[in-house]
Amino acid sequence: MDDQASLSSVGLASPAQLAFRVPHPRLAGSVVSYTGWDWTLARPLRRRVTALDSVLVAIDFEPSARSRAVNARGPELRPVLSPVIGLRGRPMEIERVGRVYGVTMQLTAPGARALFGLPLQELTDLCVSLTDLLGAGARRLAEQLAEAPDWSARFRLLDSYLITRISAGPELPLPLRRAWQRLTALSGDVRIGTLADEVGWSRQHLNARFRQEIGSSPKTVARIARMQRAVCLSCTTGWSSWADVAAASGYADQPHLNRDFRTLAGLTPTAYHALATEWRGVLTGSPLIVSRQLRANLPAAGPLVANSLVVLPGGSHIAPAIAHSRPWTDEMSEAVSSDGTSDEAVPLTEGYASVPAPSRRSNL
Repeated sequence: MDDQASLSSVGLASPAQLAFRVPHPRLAGSVVSYTGWDWTLARPLRRRVTALDSVLVAIDFEPSARSRAVNARGPELRPVLSPVIGLRGRPMEIERVGRVYGVTMQLTAPGARALFGLPLQELTDLCVSLTDLLGAGARRLAEQLAEAPDWSARFRLLDSYLITRISAGPELPLPLRRAWQRLTALSGDVRIGTLADEVGWSRQHLNARFRQEIGSSPKTVARIARMQRAVCLSCTTGWSSWADVAAASGYADQPHLNRDFRTLAGLTPTAYHALATEWRGVLTGSPLIVSRQLRANLPAAGPLVANSLVVLPGGSHIAPAIAHSRPWTDEMSEAVSSDGTSDEAVPLTEGYASVPAPSRRSNL
């Protein structure tokens, strides 16, 4: 794919690490996941970011040699250090080359609203620097994370920082929080008028407040959640066609599904499915898709991954090799003090895993 190489076909110039962890349970509903990155890209890596119903925050420990973001059918966005990508209703692409070293965290809309303390409409369809939102605190956090001895310590530091900040931040009004929870829990399978009745607001008022505080309309969030459900279903066995997936996901028919994929991902369903299942350069914002990608390389019936670390030798290709570690336990939760810090080092297992060939189904 040359200059638009996918994640699994970019040669590495030096050894690389990919670390993943589920945040502390006290952050449930606010923070979805942490991912640590440390690799040097010998040539540009372009990753597609689909429409998002969450906020992605990258904390760069050092700037890459070149970084840029491009809106689909829009102008190139200003490159920034430690970018924050707000909710968006259309896809974009991010290209990086050189060393990529830092942490990415995925925030729910309520979590981002509390962390940044501003209506998320101010971040809609934008890519801004974390420093613009948190000031000097963002630089101090990046420095502390970079100086931490390992990924386990970095993730514990993030837990502590986010528990403190988010618990002290503004909460969404209860009707908006209920509407958000219903939309995401039902994968968008609820009428907006019904949702407005449930929270006791008019449809017009719900739309206006939802856009202001969450950064997108209820309808757009519903469409994104429905598309993510379709991708998750397509990654499971037993689905013989996209028409079946469309029906199970709440679409009127397969052309309806096709239109949403092209609008929200800029890809056909088949192309999106290939990227999502093979970990090849697509950021979806869906924790279910991430967990499916991780589970593909875990022991059968293993628990949801809490900690994983992949170490790849220099000169190899980035691939979804996942090493298994343990999930959050009651003992680990008890080890976390009231301010969110922990005295226990949560171990990360190093290792390698082979990548199974993707399944070939006739119509998916």
